[in-house]
Formats: sequence, structure tokens, C-alpha cells
Amino acid sequence: MKKKYLALLILLLLVPFTKVNAEEINPIKERLALYKKTATITQIPWFYFAAIDQYERQIREDEPLISISFSGEEWYGISNLSEDSRLAAIGVHNGIGKDGNNDGLAEINNSEDILYTMAMYIMNFGVTDDAIRKALWAFYQKPLAVKTIVQNARIFALFKTNDLPERAFPLPQHFNYSYRSTWGDARGYGGRRIHEGTDIFADYGTPVRATTYATIEIKGWNRYGGWRIGMRDINNVYHYFAHLSGFEQGIEIGEIVKPGDVVGYVGSSGYGPPGTSGKFPPHLHYGMYKDNGKNEWAFDPYPSLRKWERQ
Repeated sequence: MKKKYLALLILLLLVPFTKVNAEEINPIKERLALYKKTATITQIPWFYFAAIDQYERQIREDEPLISISFSGEEWYGISNLSEDSRLAAIGVHNGIGKDGNNDGLAEINNSEDILYTMAMYIMNFGVTDDAIRKALWAFYQKPLAVKTIVQNARIFALFKTNDLPERAFPLPQHFNYSYRSTWGDARGYGGRRIHEGTDIFADYGTPVRATTYATIEIKGWNRYGGWRIGMRDINNVYHYFAHLSGFEQGIEIGEIVKPGDVVGYVGSSGYGPPGTSGKFPPHLHYGMYKDNGKNEWAFDPYPSLRKWERQ
């Protein structure tokens, strides 16, 4: 018996150990390969698949390789009570599930089948940008969802990748500034309310920078925030920059920005009609708002600011 165990041990030692390369199992690169494969088959640009998948990843609690989801009734057909994934059965029951890997099955949790099914859904409307927008509206029935996906598709297309992890602190670190956690502090102008952000105090004219890859959605005057800019990033987060003294030249609604791009300058505008300034010391009010597909809510940006400051 001992000889058998010894022989087994020797055999195990002789079997070469295969080291798994982290790059080989990088889910971001694996997703990109799947997007491009589906794009090649369907002629729908890969960045639309990336944007749809990215949007859904932010509204799901789990994180599968591909986050696009369909209800069982949509996928299998409302009368397919056994959820038979054979293509013939799905067709009989008028389901939309498709076979993306040619195995004869349309599996609701298979990444290739999911992407191919979404592609076929879109192709019912066409493959032009306008047709894809119509398909997105029919699928989501939510203006913000459609806008977010289209904006993110433009970002992925511009930078030619879905791997965009970089972030930046909103003020250049060689400028003087100070801040602390002011989330939830009381504010009185316009009625009692809580402070939904972090105030970063700095001199007039200090450059204000984009913190992430995003699309400018709002630019102009607000009686609370003064001159302000709002932008939405690829993670369904809206970033709000307020009390500016002015905007960077060329920054307009619809423009795409990347981390570190200057978008405006620190000021003390706000709390009154357009042009009101000087009612408080100059600072940047920075706020963050998360969208989950159903609701949008403010959350404390202080932890993110501390993290970006150390990068």
C-alpha cells in the first residue's frame, strides 16, 4: 500500500504544473473578444454590445461574464413551461433565444447565446445608429437607459476599448486645496436640505478636472450650484461639479472627457440669479449620483476622492 502511495506521489510531482496567466482569464478582455466576435457575425459595431452589457452590469447584483439579461418568458416563450432550450422548442413557443455557438441550444446563461440573441433583436430594427437607438428604446422603454448606452458606446468607440479604469482627483495636486467629509451637513438656502457632496476649497481659478471617462450632459447656471457641469460615466454614475467661476473653452454638452481633462475653474458662484457670486469662499462642490435603472440617488463621494487623491 505504501508503495502505491509513493508511486502516486512521484507521478504527481512529475506532472508539469501549468501556471495560469492572469491575462488569459481577464474578464474584460474576454468580454471584448466576445463583443468583437458577435460584431463580425452581425455587422453591429462591437461598442454597442459593450455599452449594453456595461449598462446592465451596473444594475445587476451579480456579475456574470455577460450581464445582458432576458426574462424566461422572453427567452423560451411564454408557453414553454419546461424552459426547453432546444432551438426548435423555443421557435415553437415564440421565444427569442438564439444559438450563438452552434451547439443547437439557446441557453439563457450562455454568453455567446446572450450576445447573439441581443444582436438578432437589434437587427429586427436595422444596424444603423438610428435603428439601434430604436431597438434600445423598444427593449428598455427608458430614456435614461437609451441615452446612457448610446453615450457609453461613443466612449468605447473613441478609445477603442472597454477597459477604462483610470480615475483622477478633480483638482491638480500641485495646487493648494483642502477638504473633509461634508456629506449630510445641513444647508439652508432654498429651504432646509442636506449637503449631497464634498466641498473642496481652493483659490479662484484653480483648474477643475474630469475624474473619469464620461459624457457632458449639463452645462450652465443653476441657482443652487451656480455655474455647473454634470457628466455621466460608463458606470451609470452622474458627476456634478458646482460653484465654478467659468468653463474650459470647448467644453460643451455631448462632449466626451477623460480623467484629468480640464472642464472648468473653481469659483464661488450660486445661491441666486445668474451671475451671483461671493456668498461663500471659493470651492468646488463635487457630487456623485448612481442610477440603477429604476432610481437615481446621491452617495458620499468622499471615499472615492480619498482613493483618487492617492493614485
